[in-house]
Amino acid sequence: MKGKKRKDYSPRKNKKEHRERATEYYSKNKSNKLSKKNKPSNNDGIESSNIKGGKKFAERSRSKNSKPRGRSGSRYKKSDLDPRMMVNKTIILDEEKRNIQSRRFEELDINPQLQSRIKNKGFEKTTEIQDKTYEFISQGKNVIGIANTGTGKTGAFLIPIVNRLLYNKNKNKTIVLIPTRELAQQVEQEFKSLCKGLKIFSSCFIGGTSVNKDIDKLRRLNHVIIGTPGRINDMIKRRVLKLHDFSKVVLDEFDTMLDMGFLREVQKIIDQIHQRNQTILFSATENPKQQNIIDTLVHSYEKVRVSEGKANRDNIYQDVIKTKDDEEKKQILVDLLRKKEFKKVLIFSETKRQVSKLCKILKKSNLRVDEIHGDKSQQYRSKAIQKFKSGSIQVMVATDVASRGIDIDNITHVINYRIPSSKESYIHRIGRTGRAGKEGSALTFL
Repeated sequence: MKGKKRKDYSPRKNKKEHRERATEYYSKNKSNKLSKKNKPSNNDGIESSNIKGGKKFAERSRSKNSKPRGRSGSRYKKSDLDPRMMVNKTIILDEEKRNIQSRRFEELDINPQLQSRIKNKGFEKTTEIQDKTYEFISQGKNVIGIANTGTGKTGAFLIPIVNRLLYNKNKNKTIVLIPTRELAQQVEQEFKSLCKGLKIFSSCFIGGTSVNKDIDKLRRLNHVIIGTPGRINDMIKRRVLKLHDFSKVVLDEFDTMLDMGFLREVQKIIDQIHQRNQTILFSATENPKQQNIIDTLVHSYEKVRVSEGKANRDNIYQDVIKTKDDEEKKQILVDLLRKKEFKKVLIFSETKRQVSKLCKILKKSNLRVDEIHGDKSQQYRSKAIQKFKSGSIQVMVATDVASRGIDIDNITHVINYRIPSSKESYIHRIGRTGRAGKEGSALTFL
């Protein structure tokens, strides 16, 4: 280069030297790999060190220490439930043996307009959880209620909410957070039936629906917002939902929300409610591990425990069925479903793939069956549940999305095709039958 001092570079190594060094490096590493391949390891002969991607491959590989795979091939948490807890062959339906606290709705301090709507729905007496929490909620106290599924928890918070709104709509705006889409829709339907014609307005926000339609709902007046944490947060992020004038929060099926990983979403929503002066939390189960979380969300609360957070063993016949293999299990299941007493059956399995596979098998056996799980659209799920409610199908196969997400009367049997992974899941599942004190049956395949 003219005009510039040429820079001195070290002499380039010749090609022969490069080839020699590369050959030496390759031979050395190859011998190391071969020697390591013969070394004993804890991964059934798979050595993960010094091999590119080896560690990840070893972690994915099956070993004595790896998580168990389901029979369908997908991973799910191995259950540690004691089969003895799933057996109860003694049915007790005599309510007089327990002093169930109950009053007629007419005895409660409820607005006459709301009283007439409660009467039109056919409700005469409170359930135990409704009776024990009504005054606390009406007085604006923080409340934690523990009660089995099917005991009227929804009415326990909706009736006092509607009653307070009738007296002051501006100071009692409420947000109700619910873990599943189906349950959110059902709560909204129940709310609208209680306040029809009272000029109290609500909107429901759940995943799988039109965002634009949800935005349109928020342009109208809403005294009560009902929805799942994910979609509610989405509306807040879009700055179309503002909670500055909301003061009441209801966390329904709170144990489920924690199990589904909604804690952070719930906390974000609560942080937006600057005027919060009452928090109501309802749950079917009580997990001591969740107590610290509850204490951070709810302060100075009244605790009402109608159940011990355990499976209702009084009116649900529970038994286990042991099978040799999948073929025997399928045949026994089909034989059971063909019996007359199996009129409305909810079958649970652990994964979406297992549910779809089982549904196809039952359809081939000419059974009236449908399925719901997370991969199905909200429209499909809603239609399937409606068919199950109306009786046009006999069997519904589902993941745990249905164990806490649907409220259907007269389910005769709940069948755990796969054993649930936790006690809480088992309680919620069998709680779909034997509701409101009626007799139910729960069977679990082992």
